[in-house]
Amino acid sequence: MLLENRNAVVYGAGGSIGGAVARAFAREGARVFLAGRTLAKLDRVAEEIRAAGGVAETAQVDALDEREVDAFVDAVAARAGGIDVSFNLVSYGDVHGTPLAEMSYEDFSRPVTTAVRTHFLTTRAAARHMIPQGSGVILAFGGSGGGWVVPTIGGTQVAFEAVEGLRRQWACELGPHGIRVVTLRTGGVTESIPEDWGFVEGKTRAEVVADLEAATLLKRTATLEDVGNVAAFVASDRGRSLTATGVNVSCGAIVD
Repeated sequence: MLLENRNAVVYGAGGSIGGAVARAFAREGARVFLAGRTLAKLDRVAEEIRAAGGVAETAQVDALDEREVDAFVDAVAARAGGIDVSFNLVSYGDVHGTPLAEMSYEDFSRPVTTAVRTHFLTTRAAARHMIPQGSGVILAFGGSGGGWVVPTIGGTQVAFEAVEGLRRQWACELGPHGIRVVTLRTGGVTESIPEDWGFVEGKTRAEVVADLEAATLLKRTATLEDVGNVAAFVASDRGRSLTATGVNVSCGAIVD
C-alpha cells in the first residue's frame, strides 16, 4: 500500500472531494484524521472508511481558527507519533454567477482571505511537526495554471492563485527539511456540483457538466476517485520527487 503506517490529516473531509481523498488515503494504508466543522458529515466518511477496513478519527475543527488548528494538530501528533500528510480541502465561501462589476467587495474578497488564512494556518501547524522528523507532505487543492480563466466566478480564481503563491513560498522554506508542498489542479469535478447549483447564471446542472466536459481535451472531467488516487500517489514515496509544483488532474481543461 502506498501510505502504509502514515498519519494523514484531511481538512474539509466531510465534503465530496475531501471525503474522496480521505477514503483513498485510508485505502492505501494511512491512518486518517478527518477535520471539519460538521461532525455528522465527518462521521459518515469515517464510518465508510472503517467499514472498508481502514482507520479513521474525526474532530470538529474550524480551520480558520488559529488556536483550534494548532491544538488539533498538536493532539494528533502526540497521539499518533507524528504527521506525515496534511491536505486542506476547506471550502472558501465563493459567490458565483455575479459579474465582478456587480459584486460586493465582501463577496469577492471572502474566498481570497479564507484561502490564505486556512492554508497558512494548517500548513504552519503541520510544518512545526514535520520539520523535526525531516519529512512530510503538504497538499492543497486549486485550479490555477495555464491561463485558465472563467467569467462570473468572483474571487475563486484569485483565491487559487493566492494558494499557489503560498505553495511556492512554503516549498522554498520547507524543502531543506525534506518536506514537499504540492497543489492538485482540476478544471472542475462534476460529481461535486450540487444538483441545485449553476456555474453560470441561467444554466442547468446538466448544461454546466456538459460545458466542463467539452472544455477538456479528453472530453471528460476528473472523477472523485481520480482526485483521491492522484492525491494518494503524490503523498506517497512514489511521488517523492514532486514539490513546488501543481499536479494537473484536469483531463486537459488546463493546458500547461
